[in-house]
Amino acid sequence: MVRADAILLAGGRGSRVGGAVKPLFEVNGATLLVAAITAVRAAGVERIVVAAPELAPGLDVEWVREEPPFGGPVAGIIAALSSVDADEVYVIACDLPTVGQAVALLPDALPSGVDGVCLDDGRRQWLIGRYRTAALRAAASPLPDRGRDASMRALLGGMTVTPVSVDPALTRDIDTWDDLRAARAR
Repeated sequence: MVRADAILLAGGRGSRVGGAVKPLFEVNGATLLVAAITAVRAAGVERIVVAAPELAPGLDVEWVREEPPFGGPVAGIIAALSSVDADEVYVIACDLPTVGQAVALLPDALPSGVDGVCLDDGRRQWLIGRYRTAALRAAASPLPDRGRDASMRALLGGMTVTPVSVDPALTRDIDTWDDLRAARAR
């Protein structure tokens, strides 16, 4: 197994939930943040970098923040990359109640000839993936403003990313209060 670090994205505004901190929502007895940490630890990750303000003191993670805050997932990834030293890195959004199952579908090591692998439910789910750190750094370097407000396609679109087809139920994230109620009911 190739060693990998993890970047967890947990610093969004939560605008569709009135500014609530989605990574701290509890589903199945754990916060979404703790579930993501547990999922990547189960995949063998030792170093976890969370792009967010410190949400839960005492967790064995490193906290980083993009400047200025709320620059989007690409800015969070770029801010976290400076703390990554493994050859490969998981990039996981912390709003996924099925994160354990999702991460388990990603390979233990990337196949040769690709820059990454991500889940695909009919759309590429870039924020449920594993990537070569060097390829991410190279893709990030030309982006203006350290990736602020850049799309994931701007970051990853030029990389060779292999999709792993999954049922859309596995990638259903929590964006609204209705999504949270549905996740808790499942």
